[in-house]
Order: sequence, then C-alpha cells, then structure tokens
Amino acid sequence: MHQDLRDSNSSKFQVSEFILMGFPGIHSWQHWLSLPLALLYLLALSANILILIIINQEMALHQPMYYFLGILAVVDMGLATTIMPKILAILWFNAKTISLPECFAQMYAIHCFVAMESGIFVCMAIDRYVAICRPLQYPLIITESFVIKSTVFMAFRNSLSPIPVPVLAAQRHYCSRNQIEHYLCSNLGVTSLSCDDRKINTINQLLLGWTLMVSDLGLIILSYALILLSVLKLNSVEAASKALSTCTSHLILILFFYTAVIVISITHSAGMTVPLIPVLLNVLHNVIPPSLNPIVYALKNKELRQGLYKVFGIGIKTN
Repeated sequence: MHQDLRDSNSSKFQVSEFILMGFPGIHSWQHWLSLPLALLYLLALSANILILIIINQEMALHQPMYYFLGILAVVDMGLATTIMPKILAILWFNAKTISLPECFAQMYAIHCFVAMESGIFVCMAIDRYVAICRPLQYPLIITESFVIKSTVFMAFRNSLSPIPVPVLAAQRHYCSRNQIEHYLCSNLGVTSLSCDDRKINTINQLLLGWTLMVSDLGLIILSYALILLSVLKLNSVEAASKALSTCTSHLILILFFYTAVIVISITHSAGMTVPLIPVLLNVLHNVIPPSLNPIVYALKNKELRQGLYKVFGIGIKTN
C-alpha cells in the first residue's frame, strides 16, 4: 500500500512536456492553413500598429474614445500573439512540444487577454452610450481620468481573476497521456489529460466564464439597447441610420467574440465528441477579432480615416 502511494505521488512528474497535435481529424493537411492564419496574424499586427500610430500623431484624436481604441489595439495584438507564433511554429517547423510551465503560462495569458478584451468592449459600449444618449454630459463623464481609472480597474480585474486557472491545472497529475488535440493550451483540453479528478477545473472555468463574460455581455447589450431606443427617437433619418450602421457592425464582432467563448466552454465542459469545431473556434476567436476590430471600430470613423490619409501622404478627404 505504501508503494502504491509513492507511485501515485510520483506520477505527477512523469510527464515533462505536452505535444500540440493541431486540428483533430485533419492532421495530414492542416499545414495548408498556415498561409491564411499567417495573413490574419499579419493583418492583426499591422492594422493595430497603424491605429496606434494614427492616434499618436493626430492631436485631434487625443480624446477618450480614441484612447479606448488604442487600448483595444494593444489588447488585440496581445491576444493574437498568445497563440499565433506557436501555431505557425507547429505548421512550419513541426515544433509541437511545449513544456508544462510554458503551457500553463500560455493558458494564463489567453484567459487574461480574452477577459481584458471583454472589459474594453464594456468600456467602449459605455462610451458610446453616454455620447449618444447623454451628449451634454459626455465631457463631464468620459474624461481622461475615467479612461485611466476604468483601464486600471479592467487590467487589475482581468489579471487577477484568471490566476486560479493555471494554478489548478498545474495541480493535476499528468502521468501518461501528453498529446493535446489542439494548437494551444486550453484549460479543459489540458486537464482532460490528467489522471485524477478535474471537476474543480471545470467548475472554475464555468464560474470564470459566467461571472466575467456574461456580466460584461449583459452590460454591453443593455448599453446598445438604450442606444437603439435613443436613436429611434431621433428626428434625423440620416443621423439615425449612421448610428445604427455603426452599432450593428460593432455588435456583429461582439456577438462573434462572446458566442465563440460560450460554444468553446460548453463543448469542452460537456465532453462532446466533435472536437474540431471548438478547436477551430478557439483558434479563430484569438485571431479574427484582432484582425477585424481595427476595420470595424476604427477605419469606419471619419477622423481616423483622415489620419490614415495623412500617414500615407494622401490628400485628406471629407466623405
């Protein structure tokens, strides 16, 4: 019996690294995905860097709304970078192994940046609500101090709340299997390889998702619902149409962001037997919003477009 206990205790250290296998069921041709994924990553980096350059150079854009756009650009680049270099290394150089500490660090970074993205979406929704529904109070409410305080709060909340995820995952015993049917170290994907009970990991994942993501999504939906009600009361058809167009494009990306989180969480927790869909969603969730956010949130903005023309030395257009 004592020998069994010693074997059980030592089993925790038998696995020293994981192997990221990639997309399940399509291992033989998944390398063809490297080009579109690399292009998406390049677009995410270049578009967001361009947004930061424009905001920095144009004094007219030194306003709270554009500060939030700049913060979103930084978060977007961080979100994409948490997974894309490793994915491209797997596809190009077959570098599938990842050490346990690196895996748990990536797990934390993914949760941190996803939560931060969610928090910035909330701040931007509040900014638009005040701008459209309380325009006279906007300069008094949405100040530089508000941007700093809300950003610090979101950074503090979203850097602390994911800590239990890698900590709990590191406490599991990985005694035999080490092949992960994924491109990244997802919490439930990694802990499914453990030799002991992972119920606490599943519960923590669900609690984290439902307390942070669902509460953030609720605030965003409430903000845009109030915006919609306010816009419908406008006498100007052109102003109402412009506001609705902007809100609709924003909501499409926001709903994709949160829908992917919910689908990934449910499929992993329920142990569904069709893993390709959540794995694909998990990868795209970390690279598509960072690629499209600069276009949807920023390049549809007249002032930012004018800043873009200046950066490239094009005559300023007013339309």
